[in-house]
Amino acid sequence: MSSIELKNHIDGVWLPGTGAPLESSSPTRPGFVVAHGRQAGPEQLEQAVAAARRAAAAWAATPAQSRGAVLLRAAAVIEANADAWGAELSLEEGKTLPEGRGEVLRAAQVLRYQAAEGEREAGTVHHSPRAGEQILVTRKPLGVVGIVTPFNFPIAIPAWKIAPALVHGNTVVWKPASTVPLLAFRLAQALQEGGLPDGVLNLVIGPGALGDILVDHPEVDGLSFTGSTAVGRSLAAKAAARGVPVQAEMGGKNAAVVLSDADQDLALEQVLLGAFRSSGQKCTATSRLIIQEQIADAFLERLAARVAALHTGDPLEDGVDLGPVISDGARKSIQGAARAAIDAGARLLAGGPDARVPETGHFVAPTLVEIDEDGPLWRDELFGPVLTVRRAATVEDAFALANDSEFGLSAALFTQDLTHALEGLEGLDVGVLHVNSESAGADPHVPFGGAKKSGYGPKEQGQAAREFFTHTTTVYLQGGKARA
Repeated sequence: MSSIELKNHIDGVWLPGTGAPLESSSPTRPGFVVAHGRQAGPEQLEQAVAAARRAAAAWAATPAQSRGAVLLRAAAVIEANADAWGAELSLEEGKTLPEGRGEVLRAAQVLRYQAAEGEREAGTVHHSPRAGEQILVTRKPLGVVGIVTPFNFPIAIPAWKIAPALVHGNTVVWKPASTVPLLAFRLAQALQEGGLPDGVLNLVIGPGALGDILVDHPEVDGLSFTGSTAVGRSLAAKAAARGVPVQAEMGGKNAAVVLSDADQDLALEQVLLGAFRSSGQKCTATSRLIIQEQIADAFLERLAARVAALHTGDPLEDGVDLGPVISDGARKSIQGAARAAIDAGARLLAGGPDARVPETGHFVAPTLVEIDEDGPLWRDELFGPVLTVRRAATVEDAFALANDSEFGLSAALFTQDLTHALEGLEGLDVGVLHVNSESAGADPHVPFGGAKKSGYGPKEQGQAAREFFTHTTTVYLQGGKARA
């Protein structure tokens, strides 16, 4: 595969950037440039916002069914290119080829779900206490929406933001993570091929500073963001200062709770998948394991053996379980945190910062450590393949440990006891709870987002998406009196 030239998409035209050179290198083969171009300059972001504003009225007036038809045609383009784009995703981001292809197909699935919005109810009618009157609650688009997306799902997360924004009548200015611009380029191509009018979607590829300009722009009516908690809070504060609504999906430190009555074979498999697929680079990845004391020794012995047997290598090759993490900086940070915990007394059960991995590429060995008390490895989001274990004497202790975090995105609970499952439903303070399945995963037709400091603003996906991308108008409707 030769390096692909990247361009920005502004007002329906593909344009080279006017900023600094940009190269997207493979984390598997750091010397290989997957895609190249130039970053968008600040004046190009201004052009993108102006184009979105010009297109806003006509797009909002387009019937929802017609807007949905564009998404359906784009979904077909994505599906037709799933193999090629999945391979590009794996090469550029580092997840395995089956995961890369699966993510591309998930993006198409999201577009298809949101495309049907024109067939769903568009508002509500309420009784009025006054004769001859009806009260309607209707929905209108926000207007121009800024979207900022992360590296770890370079086409799926943009799809689940952009699709509802568009189908509800908004125009979009989108800044993807500059580390993975190729799949952003592909999604914009698919939407253009689907017949999206000029100016409705504008793609600007560049550094984080562009995101700051975007959120501060007076012509931007809303911002949807996924990324780190620190950046999300900063953007939310900037937007709040202007009175602009923000939807932010931020950090996670997700727990899997394995109770003594759990199906241990099921729990073992699901914890392994939740912690180590995508090299742990999922906001919903399992990074904390809480296990009841009665079964801990036997369960951890089996889990350690499975972790040690995972194959780390080139994600484009068959039989590989984990590819690299996104960058050398990420690799050093993850390994450094694991080493510091071990030096402080954590027990290494499998992997570790000194475990053998391929020499070329940003690889981190899947790692399992056990600790007895609180520490950075228990609290801080590493975004890598490190699973930290603590033991709990009782069910109550296990739930308390799971809740002992500033984050509340996702959790997994493994039990065969209905009472314990119901207690977990009531007591675990998270936005997504999986009972007897891995903590990672989200479906397009149901709400997604976190509690506590993992989320800010309305949830994403499903019908919940319209709560952010539209505002309501309450209409008191009476007929006029006939004149003589």
